[in-house]
Amino acid sequence: MVGEAERRIARTVIGSLDFVWSRISDRVAGLSEREYLWEPVAGCWSARPGADGRWKVDRVAEEPSPPPVTTIAWRLWHIGSECLAGFTARGLGPWPLEVRGREWYGEPEAALTAVDRAWRAFRAGLVGLGEDGLWRELGPDWGPYATDTWTALALHVMDELAHHGAEIALLRDLYPRLAAAE
Repeated sequence: MVGEAERRIARTVIGSLDFVWSRISDRVAGLSEREYLWEPVAGCWSARPGADGRWKVDRVAEEPSPPPVTTIAWRLWHIGSECLAGFTARGLGPWPLEVRGREWYGEPEAALTAVDRAWRAFRAGLVGLGEDGLWRELGPDWGPYATDTWTALALHVMDELAHHGAEIALLRDLYPRLAAAE
């Protein structure tokens, strides 16, 4: 059983996640297809149509060093599919998206809808744990992170959202200044 301090922390974590999510949502409003797929430097990882007509993100098993610059499309895939949907499916609920693995969307509207759906599923799963449940260990499906708590995972997600959300915001800030010069 957790005490009042842990309950306050749990409420603060959910509230902070909501705030970070609202900042990302605001920054992606009105995203155009050109911005979504814009590659500011050569060698970017992005979402691309495959031979089968389905879109997939660039990814290799062993990430190169330094890692490549990624497009907004790739970053939205990472946030929505790898992080939010992936974490949801590992203990908070069913896989919330129509795509899996490296599959993604070629147009921003569908991608933004998917990321929002993944966010809502992840958040609902955390809230569903209850304040006490946020302090439970993740469990054996999480390998080396098995003894970490759901609160620790929520803080990791907050870091992912803030980090990649800021990168998306920067790309959106740079796009009108640099893409026009191309």
